[in-house]
Amino acid sequence: MRKKPFWTLALAMVFLLSMVLVACNSGGGGIKKDTGTTLIYGRGADAKKLDPIQVTDGESLKVTGMIYDTLVQYKDENTEIQPGLAEKWESSPDGKVWTFHLRKNVKFHDGTPFNADAVVFNFERWMDKNHPQHKGGEFTYYPDMFGGYKGDKDHVIKAVTKVDDYTVKFELNRPIGPFLANLAMPPFAIGSPTAIKKDPEKFNENPVGTGPFKFKEWKKNDTITLEKNPDYWDKGYPKVDKLIFKSIPDNAARFTALKSGDIDIMDGMNPSDVAQVQQDKKLQLFKQQGMNVAYLSFNMKKKPLDNPKVRQAINYAVDKKRIISNFYAGLAEPAVNPYPSFMLGYNKDVKDYEFNLDKAKQLLKEAGFEKGLKLKLYAPQDPRPYLPNGKKVAEFLKEDFKKIGIDVEIVTFEWKTYQEKVKSGEHELALYGWNGDNGDPDNFLYVLLDKNNAREKDASNISYYTSEEVHKLLVEAQSSIDQNKRVELYKKAQEIIKQDAPWVPLVHATVPIAGKAEIKGFFPHPTSTYKLHKVSVEKKN
Repeated sequence: MRKKPFWTLALAMVFLLSMVLVACNSGGGGIKKDTGTTLIYGRGADAKKLDPIQVTDGESLKVTGMIYDTLVQYKDENTEIQPGLAEKWESSPDGKVWTFHLRKNVKFHDGTPFNADAVVFNFERWMDKNHPQHKGGEFTYYPDMFGGYKGDKDHVIKAVTKVDDYTVKFELNRPIGPFLANLAMPPFAIGSPTAIKKDPEKFNENPVGTGPFKFKEWKKNDTITLEKNPDYWDKGYPKVDKLIFKSIPDNAARFTALKSGDIDIMDGMNPSDVAQVQQDKKLQLFKQQGMNVAYLSFNMKKKPLDNPKVRQAINYAVDKKRIISNFYAGLAEPAVNPYPSFMLGYNKDVKDYEFNLDKAKQLLKEAGFEKGLKLKLYAPQDPRPYLPNGKKVAEFLKEDFKKIGIDVEIVTFEWKTYQEKVKSGEHELALYGWNGDNGDPDNFLYVLLDKNNAREKDASNISYYTSEEVHKLLVEAQSSIDQNKRVELYKKAQEIIKQDAPWVPLVHATVPIAGKAEIKGFFPHPTSTYKLHKVSVEKKN
C-alpha cells in the first residue's frame, strides 16, 4: 500500500516534465530560428593565423573576415565598394589624397574605442618595418598591394594622418587605380591597438577586431569558435549566436558530415557530388563565380626552367579540357590568361598553347633535352576552391609529361607547409592557385607576376618571373585612374606573359558550395570571403 503514493508522484512528475518540454518547443512549429543558433562551416584545412595582415590563404581570411572590419567593404554579391568602418570618403582630383570619415560609437571587442588613432596605428604598423609592433610574421599583402614598404622605391602610401578623432587622411606618392578595392580586402582590416601592443607576436592567436563575431577558441586542425558580438555596429547582425569553422580535410568525409547534419554548410566539394546535392531536398547548391585561377608554376630561378623553350614545351603538354572533364565535372573553363575573361582588361586576342605532344617534344629537343629530363612537381594535399584534388591533377599531368620525356616525381604536403615551401621557392614545378581579392586585374597580375613580389622568403610571385617590361606596364596601370588606359596596358602585359610562359594557366573554376536547405541569406561571394554574419539557420528540434 505504500507504493501507491510513490507511483502517483512519479506520474505527476512525468506529466509536469512533459508540459515543460511542450512549452519550450511551442511558438515555432518545431523550428528554432536565429536566437541561440549555431552555424557550422565545414572546410578542408585550418587557418594559419588570425592576424589578417600576416596571411594570404583563404582559410585564414574566411575567419578573420568575421572578427574584423575594413574601412570600406564589398557588396554582398560583387566587388562594388560600399561603406564599412568609414561612412563616407572623398578624393582629390588627381587621386593622391583621400579623406575618410569614420563611424562613431564603434568599439573593439576588448572595449577600447575605434577611432582615427586606431586606423593610423594599423597602417603605420603595416607599412613600417621598423615599427615596434611590426612583428608576428610576414606582412605579405601590404607590399603586394601598395608597392612595397615605407622607404621602398615603388611604395604607394606617403602618409596616413589623423585630422580629428573620426577623420583620417591618406596621402599617396602616386595615384592607384584600385585603391578603394584594395582597402576593402580582408588583410587591411583594423585590429585593436591595445591588443596588438599587448603582444604583437601572439595577436594572431588572440584576435581583437570590431567585427560581427568575437574570438572564443581555436582547437588547431579542428575548430575555430566565434561568438556573437551583441554590440555590432551593423544592427540586426549577426543572425546566429555562434559560428564554428570545422576542418575536415577529406572532401567525401566533409560531404558525409553535411548529409548527417554535423555541419551546416561546406566548401571544397568533389564536383562529382554536385548532382547528388541537386537531387536531395534536404540540401541546396550554391555556385560561386570563378574569379580565380589554378596554375602550374615554373620556378624560373632553377634550371632548366629558366629556359623559355622548356616552359613552352610543358605548356603544349597540358590537356586542360581533359583536366576539367576528369576533375571538375565540367564546372570550370580553360584558363588562357592569368585572370578570367569577365574582368577588366582581359585580352581575348591572346591565343593559348594547344595540346600538342609533338610540338612539346620538338621544343624540348631545341632546348637540348631530346633525351628527356627529371623534375619534381609539388602538389597540395588539401582541397582548394580552384583545385579540388591537387594530387590527382598532378598524377594526370605526370602521365602526359612522361610521353614527352619528362620524368616527374610528385611531392605533397599539408596546406600550411605547402604554402611555406612554395613561397620560399623550394619547388621546381608547383600546382598553385589564386582566388581574386578585389575584382581588379592588378590583384592578379601585379600580385602574382610582378618582380616586386618575387621575394626570397615569402613570394607571391612563386615563379620568380622578373620581366622589366611587364613591371613597367603593371606599375603604370596600377598608377592610373583612367580605366581605358589601364585596359590597354593590361592587354599588352598579357601578351608578353603568354610568350614568356612563367606558368601554365590551367582553369578558372566555378566553385560549388553545399548547404542544408535551412540555410538562409548565404551569398557565395566571388572573393571567397563570405558574409556569414548575414546567414541564418532554421534548426529543427
